[in-house]
Amino acid sequence: MSLLGYALTALLAYLFGSLPTGFLVAKAKGVDIRTVGSKNMGATNVFRVLGKGPGILVLLVDALKGALAVLLLPHLFARLAPQAATVGLPLTAALCAVLGHNYTCWLGFKGGKGIATSAGVLGALVPGAFLVTISVWIIVFAVSRYVSLASVCAAAALPVATALLRQPGAFVVLTLILGLLAIWKHRANIERLQNGTEHRFGKKKPDGQSPPQEPRP
Repeated sequence: MSLLGYALTALLAYLFGSLPTGFLVAKAKGVDIRTVGSKNMGATNVFRVLGKGPGILVLLVDALKGALAVLLLPHLFARLAPQAATVGLPLTAALCAVLGHNYTCWLGFKGGKGIATSAGVLGALVPGAFLVTISVWIIVFAVSRYVSLASVCAAAALPVATALLRQPGAFVVLTLILGLLAIWKHRANIERLQNGTEHRFGKKKPDGQSPPQEPRP
């Protein structure tokens, strides 16, 4: 029964996370977000291509699907895995929701970078570490105006904050995995930051140019 609880939690959390919010919001406006801007389906690209309203909507929904996976599914299957209800099932839901966002089954296992969904997961699971991490993001973004740099710095700070706040070891491992996954998904951005070609938020591109494109996985 315990294994069934884990399996159902993992499957449904993945499906929660796999909702391709950015793709659907852009499609409703007649745009295939995978073919414009950076070609990424995350909130940042939606914001750049479609504007503030759609970008904020995608950000909130992507965060919400991570939070709901962590808050609802462990309670739903607690009777199947009672010993795992407080740690094992929430950790499973958290990881699978982010994987669902990053590798959605609805679009050929290609998705976003998981920042908003990770934020929703962390807000529900380790709120103290989430507050530290979002503070790092805000400070780095305010100084640099690079969304990618802020996201990478926040990802690096996440497991450190979790450990310093004396969270259980399993939570530290989870946040380390999520942090490394976020950094890995930003590897093209890191390369552009190093060579000075990364897009700075709010900076207009010269006529005839488009934001740097993400490599297709």
